[in-house]
Amino acid sequence: EVQVVESGGGLVQVGGSLRLSCVASGFTFDDYDIGWFRQAPGIEREAISCTSTSDGRTHYLDSVKGRFTISSDNAKNTVYLQMNNLKPDDTAVYYCAAVFRPSPSTQIATMCHSGMDYWGKGTLVTVSS
Repeated sequence: EVQVVESGGGLVQVGGSLRLSCVASGFTFDDYDIGWFRQAPGIEREAISCTSTSDGRTHYLDSVKGRFTISSDNAKNTVYLQMNNLKPDDTAVYYCAAVFRPSPSTQIATMCHSGMDYWGKGTLVTVSS
């Protein structure tokens, strides 16, 4: 059974931090790239960060560069998103998703913007001012 499960969302004040976790199961973890996405009401879902589980390459949305850090622990089939200096615009439902990597040479940004194969149900992050 394929599962991608997010956790770690909640309510935080402006400038605060949260760490989201994404635990994957039911597929070969290091054959897939893992991404974090977010969606707020009336706003198109956007990819915010992705990582290669095979070599650690990363991609970030410009608005989160320097504030968010993606990392993976392959032994635990888990990807994390450390979010620092949170802003009200970061308020959204955050989703974890996985996409099969067709080639080691595939650029991580390309994978991050491709159609994902497996999705979590989301975790809500609310940043209050």
